[in-house]
Amino acid sequence: MSGPVQDETVRVERSAKRLRAFLGGHLVLDTLGARLVWEVPYYPQYYVPREDVRAKLVATGNHKPSRQRGPGTSWTVVVDEHQAVDAAATFDESPVSELHGLVRVKWAAMDSWFEEDEEVFTRARSPYTRVDILPTSRRIRVEALGVTVAETTRGHVLFETGLPPRFYLPKVDVRMDLLDLTDTVTYCPHKGRTVYWTLRLDDGEVEDAAWSYPYPLPECTRIAGLVSFESRKVDVLVDGIRQE
Repeated sequence: MSGPVQDETVRVERSAKRLRAFLGGHLVLDTLGARLVWEVPYYPQYYVPREDVRAKLVATGNHKPSRQRGPGTSWTVVVDEHQAVDAAATFDESPVSELHGLVRVKWAAMDSWFEEDEEVFTRARSPYTRVDILPTSRRIRVEALGVTVAETTRGHVLFETGLPPRFYLPKVDVRMDLLDLTDTVTYCPHKGRTVYWTLRLDDGEVEDAAWSYPYPLPECTRIAGLVSFESRKVDVLVDGIRQE
């Protein structure tokens, strides 16, 4: 696959996926001509051709100019009796000519997004991100406040482009009696929906110290139900080496 087109700090690439978004159960956009636009280096946003937006767009006049994309127009998305204020933007006078005629719809303003027929959460998935999950016999030990809370030689290590490796452990090798399920939930466009636990010890607690993907997306089923610990909150040691 060829790399994205770069124009100053904005990169633009055509997506081959069918893209749809819904608000209040009504179709907002349906396109085969979506663009992936890297407004920041880390992940892309979707822009779609104006003619593929099925909802009504009502100008609000609230949009602030972007340093990279230039002047823009903000729109309220209206479909049936539902509306999302300032949920869309256009950049028809942008110095980045690839953005002309396209609409940027805020991901969080919509109820759901689909790439082909699979629902996607949080944001667009980058075609340059790869996730590899491999079994490992390395000894993984997790310590917190002087207590060993997990130890295994039958874990899995998850490698995701641009991120440090994450180590996932089977629950039978984790002190689950020290973990209390919290209300925290996050989403990953590549892995799915998480649940979190707070670690409670005699000498204190570590909030949202561990997480799991009970029902990950199909490409990440190897970590289903396994537990990973936040190395910024507890000590994760792999063959005796502390992970940063």
